[in-house]
Amino acid sequence: MNQWITSRTGLETWLEPRKSLPALALDTEFMRERTFYPQLALVQIGDDSGGAALYDPLPVSEQGRDPASATPLIRLLDDQETVKVMHSASEDLQALGHYCGALPRPLFDTQIAAALCGMGPGLGYQRLISELLGTELDKSQTRSDWMRRPLSEAQQRYAAEDVIHLLQAYELLRERLEAMGRLDWLYADCERLLSSADDAPDPEPQLGFRPAECMNAEQQRLLRRLLRWRDERARQRNLPRTWVIDNDSVLALIYRRPATRRDLDQVLDAQKRAPRRAREELFELLHAVFSTEETEIPLAEPQSPWLRERSKPVRKAIAALAERLNIPEGLLCNRRQAEALVASGQWPDPLQGWRRELLEPELAPMLGAD
Repeated sequence: MNQWITSRTGLETWLEPRKSLPALALDTEFMRERTFYPQLALVQIGDDSGGAALYDPLPVSEQGRDPASATPLIRLLDDQETVKVMHSASEDLQALGHYCGALPRPLFDTQIAAALCGMGPGLGYQRLISELLGTELDKSQTRSDWMRRPLSEAQQRYAAEDVIHLLQAYELLRERLEAMGRLDWLYADCERLLSSADDAPDPEPQLGFRPAECMNAEQQRLLRRLLRWRDERARQRNLPRTWVIDNDSVLALIYRRPATRRDLDQVLDAQKRAPRRAREELFELLHAVFSTEETEIPLAEPQSPWLRERSKPVRKAIAALAERLNIPEGLLCNRRQAEALVASGQWPDPLQGWRRELLEPELAPMLGAD
């Protein structure tokens, strides 16, 4: 039976008899199309009876919701004795963290578990349930408006189904991982997922901006300055980054480097989605003297032919090992990680733990070669 909950006491009442359960299913619905931070619209919690609590986190009055109303949810997320089972949890973690400042630990992500069991990368929830349980789920509400109230019966039914089958899938996947000796891999990867969920500002955003590889040092310094400014303004105003200034406008400013304010207006007015606000601030950013810190930033570089050739046997060995393990190659070690390993000879953080234990015996002879 599903229960709609709108109050702190209602959530406490639902959770109290379930405190001793070893695992609960957890999911969220949120909206992010018009904001920087995800707007949490619904929290679904499922137990082993096949029922679900649908907790409404939205304000119930013009004054907003009492912050203490999230206390029962925080207690659940912090409860180390109850495994929180989620599917493809990365965005849900951001929504929960922004809403109440807590994250679900311990976490069991069934999408990661499925990949480690040999079911393929990025398996969607509907397909997971179909393959494991033979149950076909409704997909009609995938792009629904979860902020509207009241939610329709179809929306509530769809939301509940996101958790009422999850514990059955969890039991099957956990048993498989235990039999394969991979359960520790799963919890290590889930902890890494939790560690990356804070959505902190990237101090070197130019390194993840593909066009930077074709820019000179001065252009990359300017790119870094503009991207960091954009991120700061997006957070302050709670807007998507590209609503502050889109990538095409950033590139136009860097390559044209307008010398006057009139030139800046001409450059931006030629763009389809150019910002109309903060143009004076943008002009100052374009012409401010670089600080010592800015002159010493790491620079994005195009892949060298040497690195490409040197990485080929390493990536081939990684692919062969992934095939033997029956896990996705990208889950074991992706291209960027392999190239970083070859270029530096040092094991990057994402490859530490069980991945290094598996990869090092295979790759050591190649990494030690001249």
